[in-house]
Amino acid sequence: MAVPKKKTSKSRRDSRRANHDRMDMPAISDCRQCGAPVPPHQVCSECGTYRGRQVLEVEEETSK
Repeated sequence: MAVPKKKTSKSRRDSRRANHDRMDMPAISDCRQCGAPVPPHQVCSECGTYRGRQVLEVEEETSK
């Protein structure tokens, strides 16, 4: 079993944990076709495209 040879200092420990809060934020990019915010590797819900190809048929909503 791996055991540390020396105690990790509080400074080194806290420096490692300094970026943990940034990992919770999801990545958001813009759709290439319509510019809507979309999570990476997901089909755009606005226009239905993925990597420049039409994947889903999206119905146009009528305004009242």
